[in-house]
Amino acid sequence: MSTSDRPSKEVGAVHRASHRGDDPVDLVVEGALQRLLDDGERQDGTRLWDAVRGASRGGKRLRPRILLDAYDALAGVAPPEPHDVAVRVAAALELLHHAFLAHDDVIDGADTRRGRPNAAGMHAAQALKSGASARQAQGYGAAAGILAGDLALAAAVRAVALCGAAPAATERLLDVVDEAMHLTADGELADVRLSLGGCADLDEALRTAERKTAVYSFQLPLRAAVILAGREELDAGVRRLGRDLGLAFQLRDDLDGVFGDPAETGKSNASDLREGKCTPLVALAHGTSAWGELSTLLGDPDAGDAELQRARELLEACGARAAVETLAADLERDAVVMGHDLGLGALAEAVAGARLPREPSAA
Repeated sequence: MSTSDRPSKEVGAVHRASHRGDDPVDLVVEGALQRLLDDGERQDGTRLWDAVRGASRGGKRLRPRILLDAYDALAGVAPPEPHDVAVRVAAALELLHHAFLAHDDVIDGADTRRGRPNAAGMHAAQALKSGASARQAQGYGAAAGILAGDLALAAAVRAVALCGAAPAATERLLDVVDEAMHLTADGELADVRLSLGGCADLDEALRTAERKTAVYSFQLPLRAAVILAGREELDAGVRRLGRDLGLAFQLRDDLDGVFGDPAETGKSNASDLREGKCTPLVALAHGTSAWGELSTLLGDPDAGDAELQRARELLEACGARAAVETLAADLERDAVVMGHDLGLGALAEAVAGARLPREPSAA
């Protein structure tokens, strides 16, 4: 029986989620995540774990939702791994996400996340209050962010190892988590390298976006779901699906980061321009007639509203915005077709069509 002929149980969490406090998926994932955080407490407790716990609050739980939705759609009536194991793995991936965010904030020099101090910001403020200089406080905060991320990373891997799945399935889960961590780290470093000067071509910018976002936010939960559902013959397919969904998601996020209304998107529409981030949007503008002027506006931390607006006008006039919108739409359309072939059509439509509310990636 082909995947397209197989009866579908596409009634999972992502496409029916209400994003309200009484959402049953939120309640299940939140409970599992809190148990993981409780397990991480030590008798000689540290402020670092308090920072991890604080950072875990908020967000749309995108990765757990994708994993559980895919598991629900593919598991059938007698899955090899029960639903509670899938929930524990889903919570572990959420903790992995927060580990990446902690490290990403240090790399970006950010001291807030979701409008409140992150691990670095919290500890830097404490250092300033105790009399440290601004430079000392910044270094102390960065150290705290790195170490908090390390603790969350170790706890996430430990949670997967102790999820309760059969030994062979647990080994496979650890394999895909390890692969995702390596590729995501490579993508993060490539993103930093691209910010050193010049600009990548489109292929390199897309490859960086794929490794930074698609691999751990989309491919990993999908691959974990097929392992838990006993459907590993779909691994190659869900990797392609995750790539397309993840790239489209990141491209839309890049557009929001330049042209979006912060009141609606929840993110700045100035920071990417002021940092001069070499996103696919910027890569497409490179080499056009607009680049000479645009290159003088990007990467200026002191750029004012007029300069930022001019950069947006140039990105639009040279066709880069339209090209990114077309590319994202093509990826979303292909993902929906592929999703239906895999028995994951409703999930693909939810992410690509309705587009879940944005939350920060490790971007």
